[in-house]
Amino acid sequence: MPSETEIVEFKEAKTGYDFDKLGRCFSALANEANLRRLPHAWLVFGVEDTNHDIVGTKYRENPRDLDHLKSEIADQVAGRLSFRDIHEVMVDGKRVLMFEIPAAPLGIPIAFKGIYYGREGSSLVPLNIEKLERIRYPSFTDWSREIIPEASLDDLDPAAIALARKNFKVRSLNTSAESDNWDDLTFLNKAKVTIQGKITRTAIVLLGKSESEHFLSPATKIRWLLKDAKGSDRDFHVETFPFLLAVDKIYAKIRNVKYRYFPTTEKTLHPQEIDTYEPFVIREAIHNCIAHQDYTMGAYINVVEMDDQLIFSNRGSFLPGSAEKVVLQNSPESHYRNAFLATAMYNLNMIEVRGGGIRKMFECQRIRFFPMPEYTLFPDRVEATVIGKVLDVRYANILARNPHLDLEEIILLDKVQKKKTLADDEEKHLRKEKLIEGRKPNFFLAKDVAQKTEQQAEYSQLKGMDDQYYRDFLLQAIRDHGSLSRKQVDQLLLDKLPDVLSEKQKKIKIANILSLLRDQRKIKCQGRSRSVRWELVNEQEKSSS
Repeated sequence: MPSETEIVEFKEAKTGYDFDKLGRCFSALANEANLRRLPHAWLVFGVEDTNHDIVGTKYRENPRDLDHLKSEIADQVAGRLSFRDIHEVMVDGKRVLMFEIPAAPLGIPIAFKGIYYGREGSSLVPLNIEKLERIRYPSFTDWSREIIPEASLDDLDPAAIALARKNFKVRSLNTSAESDNWDDLTFLNKAKVTIQGKITRTAIVLLGKSESEHFLSPATKIRWLLKDAKGSDRDFHVETFPFLLAVDKIYAKIRNVKYRYFPTTEKTLHPQEIDTYEPFVIREAIHNCIAHQDYTMGAYINVVEMDDQLIFSNRGSFLPGSAEKVVLQNSPESHYRNAFLATAMYNLNMIEVRGGGIRKMFECQRIRFFPMPEYTLFPDRVEATVIGKVLDVRYANILARNPHLDLEEIILLDKVQKKKTLADDEEKHLRKEKLIEGRKPNFFLAKDVAQKTEQQAEYSQLKGMDDQYYRDFLLQAIRDHGSLSRKQVDQLLLDKLPDVLSEKQKKIKIANILSLLRDQRKIKCQGRSRSVRWELVNEQEKSSS
């Protein structure tokens, strides 16, 4: 059995093991694996840590409890990183658990309960500043820049090179005429696809013939998947190199049908027609997947088409940390996973310069009054979802009638329409701008905005009436009918209370109204338990009190 190292740790754990100690081990081993450029580390239970004798372990013998450990660890780790797998094996009749711990993502150290851990030999210690900085700002070889000695110009697709020349002219107007006289290798050097005439991994990814994928084994492919409303697969299509040509073939598979809607800023019986998806948004999303894919994983880039939405995904962590940061700061990132590939894609007019494409995707959705793109970040995967329809007409109206709103405010309002939780500072800002009302987490459009967008009726339904209205309404109903049971009171008021309240909150409000009227000696309850009925207090009873 191998010796214990910074990426392999043994524990007896004969009967159990403290959860916090386990979490600290997880953090330390994930960070150490990252520092050694290894895909994973191991924590082994049931093995003595000095002589490595097999002693066996009874730790979480119930399979359900053992499987639940993954979510327990994820709950305490930023990014919800957890065990890649937990292997349960029998050695000489004794149970051994092998926890496979993924390396911390590139540029992202892993903390357990807010503290970063590492190892010094066999000791578990807080991660020192030198290691922390090495994880955050790694100096590593750019995978996409590496030269493939066996590859030659013959391994590149002539049609892809021809399109690359055309795109290069669009991006580099100053040299467009001159570039016609360049031979292919000179052009590829100028476009920074090759290095001194030598074929790079970038050249194969963007321009390589389909049969040249063996140079990058395991090779990444782009897959289009069509799913129905239940998530079942209906159709699929796979494209390999050259990716410069593959993008158009994947785009052709997407059913970009016409979307019809009535303009919110003018009265008309004639609907406008637009594509369900802005073509730029589709291409930019796929190109971003190509530029930021972790090609060492050999996994697919996926384009999943569902009803009214597209989901784009690539493998690898999202280095900027959040899409909102890229969009709102509108400033270049200091680090790219595939810097050489990204430069070549910019030169071939495939991506916008330094993050500008993502912001433009948000602006495209804004112009169409559609929801903002939504990025879901996993430790080793990024998903971008684009919705191709108006999700909530009230929010579309806000965008149409309030062009002065900045992108940050629109992103926050988009969170509201998607029923997502607002941070305290986000809620404070929207309230300050008088864009929302309601109680957390049930926010709705503020009165001023509703009036501007002709949503007064919907606003009133959400906001509800003044409390005095409900009290007067109830008193009149009791006066008309002589008495009401609690069930009848609920039936009377439930559909009149604001929609922003849940049914439970509505019933609590009704109970408060009844209590207040009783305290004011306006109503009284007669009977017990389920037979209780509410009646008016007569004048004689009021005077006697």
